[in-house]
Amino acid sequence: MVPEAEPDGTGQDVVRWLDPEEERAWRLFQFMQMRLNARLARDLAVRSDLSYQDYMVLVALTDQPAGQMRVFELARQLGWEKSRLSHQVTRMEERGLVAKRRCGEDRRGSTVSVTEGGRRSIAGAAPSHLEAVRRLFVDRLSPEQLALLAEVSTVVLRAVADDEAEEPGCPGAEERSPCPSQDAGGAPAPGPDDGGGQGCAGGCAP
Repeated sequence: MVPEAEPDGTGQDVVRWLDPEEERAWRLFQFMQMRLNARLARDLAVRSDLSYQDYMVLVALTDQPAGQMRVFELARQLGWEKSRLSHQVTRMEERGLVAKRRCGEDRRGSTVSVTEGGRRSIAGAAPSHLEAVRRLFVDRLSPEQLALLAEVSTVVLRAVADDEAEEPGCPGAEERSPCPSQDAGGAPAPGPDDGGGQGCAGGCAP
């Protein structure tokens, strides 16, 4: 259990500074994440027509059975501000990778759907990207280390989700109501297994 900060006699809480081992672990994690993401982004840009941000959006969408998500759900999953996601989706829509539409009768929200072109692009980019993920990350760790990393990541992600849930303006149940699985023309949106192109089904990795 993490101890609470104690007052210093002036009514102010004492800052709980990181000790040397905590600081070393935190900084190494940050540095690893920045360097690894930057390297994977460069590799992806060289070997495909997708940016790392394109790839992350497409992975999130193709992981869904209908290939679509509400905008606020996609932003939350990626950890992006809505404005950043809006600009990204606009660029991807112009290139034919995704489509954005209003959510059925709920005119307050929008959905983003992967297109046939988006499915083809991520299917073409995934093999070389996953090879880079293996070369730089997976193959460097033992099965025990990978299992421990997954456990640690789960704990931290749960803490972040709990913290976000306490923020003012957290989406309510009415905002989380699902949209019908349709494309912009009103027909059911193709999933990864019904002739709509190749999906990732979790295997493309961000």
